[in-house]
Amino acid sequence: MTKLLVLGGTHFVGRAVAQEGVARGWDVTVLNRGNTPAPEGVRSLLGDRTRPDGLTALADGTWDVVVDTWTDAPRAVRDSALLLAPSCGHYAYVSSRSVYTWPAPAGADETAPVVDSSPDAEATDYAHNKRGGELAVLDAFGDRALLLRAGLILGPNEDVGRLPWWLRRIARGGPVLAPGPRELPLQYIDARDLAAFALDGAASGLGGAYDTVGRSGDTTMGALLDACVQATGATAELRWTAPETILAAGIEPWTELPVWAPPGELHDAMHRSDVSRALAAGLRPRPLLDTVTDTWATLDTPAHTHPRATTGLPPEKESRVLRNPEG
Repeated sequence: MTKLLVLGGTHFVGRAVAQEGVARGWDVTVLNRGNTPAPEGVRSLLGDRTRPDGLTALADGTWDVVVDTWTDAPRAVRDSALLLAPSCGHYAYVSSRSVYTWPAPAGADETAPVVDSSPDAEATDYAHNKRGGELAVLDAFGDRALLLRAGLILGPNEDVGRLPWWLRRIARGGPVLAPGPRELPLQYIDARDLAAFALDGAASGLGGAYDTVGRSGDTTMGALLDACVQATGATAELRWTAPETILAAGIEPWTELPVWAPPGELHDAMHRSDVSRALAAGLRPRPLLDTVTDTWATLDTPAHTHPRATTGLPPEKESRVLRNPEG
């Protein structure tokens, strides 16, 4: 039986990884602070990676696969990777496409330049934290390191609030400010598909960096919001609005209108990467409607009680644009 260790394992991506391991019949262990219940079927170990003794519970264990989703100080990844390297087979680190030097151009792939960072660093910004984590895993595991450079991650138990915000907004019904153009291509990955790719890759000895996100244009902004209408059964009226109008109203892309970025530099960086390497290695994104429907069905579960970020458009801003779309 394959032995899996998930560092974290109770929130969003880590939870999806642990659940995928259980579904495969693997022996799954999670290490976390114990603040949130772990998924059923796993063994829980307590440890706080920010403390000097935070990895003590792992000292005598052996695992075939380790999956780490850490987003803070790289030195925490360094410490865990160094400890586990002699006794573990493969280390999959959930990184981010944010490690690429900004702005990543349309069509960029894993060969694009990355930010400078250090595995010994304290916490700084997201890009440098993730790159430092990558370096820490590479230093300790070498070609046994799998770097999963995810893009936009959606799916059940999302604790950022992007797709949940759209679902809740559309469920309220009425006119909804829909950021155009309708055919704007999107890139995302369901956390469950990311988890499956991580476990498949690590178990088969896959190493190196992979941009783990769906193909650009396989879905669009229009398809996403249509799926939200279908999943919720709402009577919402999507009012498609030009990017220029939205930006002129002082509305922030990505944060106030989650997922959406207007055509241009931000959109190129977030939604137009070349992911052919991951697809060739076995990444298999599921249909958009499955992601949206399953997220709606699990929206008010305990995993949503501790959101990591506040996103969404204030109602007064939305109403102002809807009342006066010409500015």
